[in-house]
Amino acid sequence: MKRRTLLGGTVAVAMLGLTSGAVAQQAPIKIGMSMAQTGGLAGGGKASLLGIEVWRDDVNARGGLLGRKVELVVYDDKSSASETPAIYSKLLDVDKVDILFAPYATVPTAPLMPLVKQRGMLLMGNFSFQVNSKVGHDMWFNNAPWGPADSWASSFLDLGQKAGGKTIALLAADQEFAQNLAKTAREVATKLGMKVVFDQAYPPSTVEFSGILRALKAAKPDIVYVASYPPDSAGILRGVNEIGIGDNVKLFGGGMVGLQFGAVMENLGSLLNGVVNYNTWLPEPKMYNEGTKAFFETYTKRAVEAKVDPLGYYLAPYGYANGQMIEQAIKAVGSLDQKALAKYLRENTHKTIVGSITFAADGEWKESGVVQAQFRGIVDKNIEQFRSPGKQVILFPEKLKSGDLISPFEAARK
Repeated sequence: MKRRTLLGGTVAVAMLGLTSGAVAQQAPIKIGMSMAQTGGLAGGGKASLLGIEVWRDDVNARGGLLGRKVELVVYDDKSSASETPAIYSKLLDVDKVDILFAPYATVPTAPLMPLVKQRGMLLMGNFSFQVNSKVGHDMWFNNAPWGPADSWASSFLDLGQKAGGKTIALLAADQEFAQNLAKTAREVATKLGMKVVFDQAYPPSTVEFSGILRALKAAKPDIVYVASYPPDSAGILRGVNEIGIGDNVKLFGGGMVGLQFGAVMENLGSLLNGVVNYNTWLPEPKMYNEGTKAFFETYTKRAVEAKVDPLGYYLAPYGYANGQMIEQAIKAVGSLDQKALAKYLRENTHKTIVGSITFAADGEWKESGVVQAQFRGIVDKNIEQFRSPGKQVILFPEKLKSGDLISPFEAARK
């Protein structure tokens, strides 16, 4: 691998040894992206990038695409939305990349949507949430398994209602992503006939949640839906451990970002017990597809060396899946024509290590792949426990279910 600096930012240009003379004679196919390597999103960005790099190495070992090797041109966007427009303009105008992958997460991706639509470029999304809802770009394809916008709230609240829940409390960070989750939760609750008895937004800088949690506890909700970021998620669970949440709460969690990352889970340990939260991929038997085991064998070894998330379940296989989808499209189309590639991606089902993916008109998954799982039997300071099945029991969807909900929440924590 060679690294070089462009525009004053750290750029990883992934170079693999050529596998054949034919590949060596042609210019590489360049896939350009920014990816958080520093800042608040760096943990996810590094894991996602490593997943993409594993695919790049695999496809080059097979001879590349169209007889050409694949090269990644990657800039550090520093987890900042203000960085990405200039980076992607340079990728197109200076680096002359052939394909664009989006950065990790919603905030850095949203500013790119008008640019890529104006340029008529295909953009493979990377775990953003509803960034195409207003722009309406018909060449956008998100690797995240969210599906319809209400998928997180619907799957979670359905579990709560089946457990006898009739009232709901909402606790969400005062940022666009979390507030969008809270908005859909309100809408779903209304459809299900649930009464919202507590609805609180908190500043992103909040570190002490005991006062908010006491007020929430006093409202005596049956279900608590939380939309939080990693630091908040940890703070909220520590607060719950300190003051409790009430014996009436049947279901707690839902949209807590951070509880999918190895370091966060290891740090929280037993505080996770009983929480039901969204996820994407877990080491349960029904979630393995062709190539999944081989991918994680490679990822795990390289993750240790690169000092990134040693589990990588949440993001890394979906980075690999992005590569698989673009690989299938290029092979089928036989060129790098953006419109033809988009047409293929839109009209076909794509076989990946995270399952079969079919896109809806908005570029999101036609069928949600969101998983709701309950933490069970977690002990402190042991990351290896999360590699075993049964530690995050899948409750939804039915086809992947590995166990039943333990309720109420306080009983599930023990």
